[in-house]
Amino acid sequence: MTSIASTDLGSQGLLASAAKAGGTSSTDFNMFLKLLTTQMQNQDPLDPMDTSEYTQQLVQYSQVEQSVQQNKSLKEILERISAQDMAQASAFIGREARFSSPVSGLDASAPASWAFKPDRTPASLVATITDAAGREMQRANLEPGTSDGRVSWDGLLANGQQAPSGAYSLSITALDAAGNPIPVTVQGTGIVRDVVTEGGAVSLGVNGLRMPLQSLVGVAAGI
Repeated sequence: MTSIASTDLGSQGLLASAAKAGGTSSTDFNMFLKLLTTQMQNQDPLDPMDTSEYTQQLVQYSQVEQSVQQNKSLKEILERISAQDMAQASAFIGREARFSSPVSGLDASAPASWAFKPDRTPASLVATITDAAGREMQRANLEPGTSDGRVSWDGLLANGQQAPSGAYSLSITALDAAGNPIPVTVQGTGIVRDVVTEGGAVSLGVNGLRMPLQSLVGVAAGI
């Protein structure tokens, strides 16, 4: 693992939608029922509502009621799925996770860390770490001639100050012997500390960040 410090200078909304849709349909259902009841109570006895029109409104009433029940069932199903996902994801706690995002968290308990893999063996490698605003925090030359590797950053800046906890991104510039760029895959890594569900989406707590479960690409024993 390559560790970058100051001397080295040179990273399920569907449930929410269902809940919103269910609330809207329920409101429409109640409003429709109220309007239909009021219409029946205030119709002219000498000129009552046409039977076919009344039947049509009852059909609409049934359709709205069915929509409410479907949304309620959908919400219950999604809640069960979310609970199952969270229970399964809890097995990741204490293990090292890799994510498809090049973002990693830096906090007091652990450094920001990444795994990287060039498409082919490079002649030169330069790592650049930026904060959430895109500002460069560190830049370092890495040992060339490797097919994959790791980068760890403790947050120490060139001026001796400590970078604040938060999300940081890593980019790797890789060149071959002729100076041609080589594509590099960068993945944020870290130890999973907890698992939470918000709005039906399950996320993993890693170094102070909430990483979505769907971005998980690998899990290994804790290191």
